[in-house]
Amino acid sequence: MSDSTAPETATPTGAEIRSVTGSGTSTVTGSGTGSETRPARRALVTGASSGIGAATARRLRADGWDVVAAARRADRLAALAAETGCEVYAVDLTDDDAVAALANHLAATGGLDAVVNNAGGAFGLDRVEDSDVDSWRRMYEINVLGTLRVTKAVLPLLRKAGATKGVADVVNVTSTAAQNAYEGGAGYTGAKHAEHMLSQTLRWEIAGEPVRVIEVAPGAVATEEFSLVRFGGDAERAAAVYEGYTPLVADDIADTIAWAMSRPDHVNIDLVTVRPRAQAHNSKIVRTGV
Repeated sequence: MSDSTAPETATPTGAEIRSVTGSGTSTVTGSGTGSETRPARRALVTGASSGIGAATARRLRADGWDVVAAARRADRLAALAAETGCEVYAVDLTDDDAVAALANHLAATGGLDAVVNNAGGAFGLDRVEDSDVDSWRRMYEINVLGTLRVTKAVLPLLRKAGATKGVADVVNVTSTAAQNAYEGGAGYTGAKHAEHMLSQTLRWEIAGEPVRVIEVAPGAVATEEFSLVRFGGDAERAAAVYEGYTPLVADDIADTIAWAMSRPDHVNIDLVTVRPRAQAHNSKIVRTGV
């Protein structure tokens, strides 16, 4: 039930919208770590045109990071750049060539210290026997293969940054759907389980290298688009998901991501699950108004 990027109107792939260069140094104030001055670090955030991605771009900028915000909706990216001073890059993560062009752009403009793989989404809430194969395919394409494409493309840059600066980060935003099943959710839970396995396997495969693999698994997050997209624009049905309790908001997840990335270099937050207090598991939310 976590939020990710909603389907977006395609923009020409590889179209850089705006570039704002960092000063080369920044004052970093991670939660509970105090302040220190060090060379600016650069993060790529996917699915950054709305929801958790946009909130993460804002939070990392506030913490002193140089941020490349990537998504397909150029108009929303331009607004985010004007608001935060981040660099933005319009890209379709289902296009191999477009993702390769993004990686080349990053390599040519300062490299990369972290990637936050946030782009994703859910389509429908149908029983297995009634499910739409194309919807399942779309969920696997963006949640799993999108994360795979981006991670493969930028891993050489992260290795280089880790070798010179001490650490680099791969942060995958999955979902509590990656941990348990729920009725009507087989397509989304299947995709998120695969993304969870991608995260765990990569961590094992690159153990010993100065690259951390962090997984953040949100529960119910109320954003402007996740449930609306899932239910095909049915605003009433989407709003009902969050009625009767206090859900998480995008800033809660951005805060968790920033915290995990701010840990000392030797600390890897393998997996953090974040739910509203009222949510016991995917199918149990206590709707008492709290």
